Amino acid sequence: MLVAQTPVNEGAAIIQTFEGSVSAYVKQQKAARQNLPFAKTASKKGEMLRQQHLLAERVRSFRPDAKRGDIFTADVSTEMRRLLALAMQGANASRIRKSLNSGEPVALALKVNAPFPDKLPLQSTPPTLLLNLPRLPAELDYRFVGRALVLRDTAANLIVDFIPDALPAPK
Repeated sequence: MLVAQTPVNEGAAIIQTFEGSVSAYVKQQKAARQNLPFAKTASKKGEMLRQQHLLAERVRSFRPDAKRGDIFTADVSTEMRRLLALAMQGANASRIRKSLNSGEPVALALKVNAPFPDKLPLQSTPPTLLLNLPRLPAELDYRFVGRALVLRDTAANLIVDFIPDALPAPK
């Protein structure tokens, strides 16, 4: 007797894989936080930076061989590009481009496990784009550097992974 298989939405399956990778990263980050001397509220900016750098060192030690594509796999990157292209085709496309272009132009060589540059403004990601992307836990956020989509660890300020040319080229 043949059993009918339930059709699987390929895009949803890919996003589920991404969410599993994100969850695994967050578990590693939480493990890296254990036994670190974190104050609940750092009173000075220098102390906050020291804590951030300590966490970044620890996270890097938990994933010393991290590389581009560990979380944004080829399939996930393709799906993310598709989702971003869909958002950029709608009525909000010109507003999204205008919002993304309002920040300073950036030419930055991205590297996994490297700090997100302190001097680079944390430009907010247009909400219309965020609505098309999978939600992230508080430990991570999306940032754009040029056309690249960056997955950033918010506490350690590390580049967790990135997708080059994630946004469609301007017409």
